[in-house]
Amino acid sequence: MGYQSDVEVQLRESKTIAVVGMSPRPSRPSHYVAKYLMEQGYKVIPVNPAVEEVLGMKSYPDIVSIPERVDMVDIFRRSSQVPPVVEDAIEAGARFIWMQDGVVNEDAAARACNAGMSVVMDNCTLREHSRIYGGSS
Repeated sequence: MGYQSDVEVQLRESKTIAVVGMSPRPSRPSHYVAKYLMEQGYKVIPVNPAVEEVLGMKSYPDIVSIPERVDMVDIFRRSSQVPPVVEDAIEAGARFIWMQDGVVNEDAAARACNAGMSVVMDNCTLREHSRIYGGSS
């Protein structure tokens, strides 16, 4: 895992997190991880073109549609679907890419790094935040 060194920096320096693939279903990891992040004080913005809102918040079809700058793009999509998300994140000026457990795309990670972004891959924001800061999950 060559993309793990920035875990704490990403969590500490992020205030606004776009959660790509955020589900409205409470049993889905993208839903309960996003809810946890909100409870820890982060501003979470759902990104899912299939739904209008999640957890009472407007859901956007993609990152470039979000009307404010996001710090972190937290990706809950298949590994093969990561490259266009990274391209949107670069275009939108995000600083950090976080690919959740099981999400691995070396080419997209390299593209993000080459654009000056910090990348975490195949890791969970909830687990890492809880480990570092002792939040309740």
